[in-house]
Amino acid sequence: MEIGVNVPNFAPGTDPEMLRRWAQTVEGLGFDMLLVSDHIVITPDVAEQYPAPFYEPFTTLSFLAGVTRRVKLGTTVLIVPYRHPLLTARMAANLNQLSGGRLVLGVGVGWARQEFEALGVPFRQRGTLTDEYLRTIREAWRDTADYDTPPIPIWVGGNSDAGIRRAVRLGDAWHPLRVTLDWLADAAGRLKTTADELGRPVPALIPRIALRVTDEPVTDPARLAGVGTIGQIAADLDRLRLLGAGTVVLDPFNSDISEIREPELAWRALAAVAALRDTNTEQRSTEDR
Repeated sequence: MEIGVNVPNFAPGTDPEMLRRWAQTVEGLGFDMLLVSDHIVITPDVAEQYPAPFYEPFTTLSFLAGVTRRVKLGTTVLIVPYRHPLLTARMAANLNQLSGGRLVLGVGVGWARQEFEALGVPFRQRGTLTDEYLRTIREAWRDTADYDTPPIPIWVGGNSDAGIRRAVRLGDAWHPLRVTLDWLADAAGRLKTTADELGRPVPALIPRIALRVTDEPVTDPARLAGVGTIGQIAADLDRLRLLGAGTVVLDPFNSDISEIREPELAWRALAAVAALRDTNTEQRSTEDR
C-alpha cells in the first residue's frame, strides 16, 4: 500500500520554510506522496475553517518539487470550476514534466458558496462545470504531444453518490475524504455497482483518512478511520487494504489551527505510522525467506 500525507498549506504559521520542513519530513519518513489543498479567495466561509495565508496549490507544489526528489506531488483536492480548464491542463502538464512525472491531480466540485461568488462562478452549476472541465482537461492532454512524461492520474473526490458516478465516468480513482470504515465498506460496494451499471471499469479506491494518535482506544462508533491508538490505526490500514485501497492519504490536520505553528505532534504521529509500516515490511520479508 502506498501512503501519502496531506500537508497543510494554509493558516498563520505556514510559510515557505514551514512548507519545506513538511515536505522534507514526509519524504524523509519514507512516505510515497505529499498533497496540498485548494482555495483561491479566503472568503468568510473559507476562513472559518482554513484561515489565511492559503498557498495556491500549483505554485506550492512547484516549489516543493524543487526541495524533494522522490515523493509524488498532488492535490486533495483542486476545485475544478475555479480555473479555466485549459489553464489547469497546461499548469498540470508543466508541473508533471518539471517534477519528472510526479503529479497526481485530485479534484472536486467545491463547497464554499461565497468563494464561488467572489470568483464569478455559478455555485449551482459546479457539478456540471466540473464534468465539462474534466473532459476538456483530458482532451487537452491527449492533444498535447510535447510532454514525454507519465500520464497524470485524476482522483475524483466527493463522498456523495454524484461523486461516485463522476469518479466512474471521468476519473482514474475515487477519493473519498475523512470517513468511517463501515461507511467506506458500504460505499465501495456502491462504487462497484455504479461501475457495472455504467459499463465502466471500477476506479481505484484511494481514501483520505484522518490521522490522530491517542493514548487510549477510541470506542465511539462514529470514530473516523485513522483516529485512535497506533494499534487501531494499524487495523484501519489493514482493513482499507482488504477493501481494495492500494493507496491511502493521511490527513494530520484535525481542525486545531494552533497545531499549524507547532507541527511536531503531527510529525510524531507520522513517524509512528512510518515505523509501523517498516515493521510490517520486515515481517513480510522474513516470512518470504
